[in-house]
Amino acid sequence: MRSTKIITSFIRNNNKLLILKRSDKVKTMKGLWAGISGIIENDEEPLKRAKIEIFEEVGITEDKVILVKSADRMRVSSPQYENHEWEIYPFLFEANNPRIKLNWENSQFEWIDIEELENYQTVPSLQKVLFNLL
Repeated sequence: MRSTKIITSFIRNNNKLLILKRSDKVKTMKGLWAGISGIIENDEEPLKRAKIEIFEEVGITEDKVILVKSADRMRVSSPQYENHEWEIYPFLFEANNPRIKLNWENSQFEWIDIEELENYQTVPSLQKVLFNLL
C-alpha cells in the first residue's frame, strides 16, 4: 500500500477553531472543510512543514502561533485512491486574534466551536484527527 505523509494543523483562538474550505483549484478533496494541511517533503520535520503551511495557507507567521499539542502519527485510508493511505501528523496551535489571509488552496474560512465540526462536510477522518489533539 502506498502512503503519503501529511501534516494537519488546527488553529484555536478564544476557544474557536479555524476550519478552511478547500478550493476548486486543489487536486484533491475539493469543496470539503479541513484544517491546514500539506505534504511532508522528503525527510522534512513535520512541525517545520506545519509552520510553513500555516504561513502559506492563512498568512500567519511562526511568531504568531504557539504549539499547544501534537499527536502521534495516524493512518487514514484514502477513499479517492485505491491502495493508498494518508499518514497524518496532527498539530494544535493557539493564536491571538490572527488576521487570516487565504491563498488559492482554500476558498473560505470559519471560526467554529469544536462541537460544530460535525455539521460540516469535511475531509475524511478530520474529527478523529482533531479529537486526538484535545
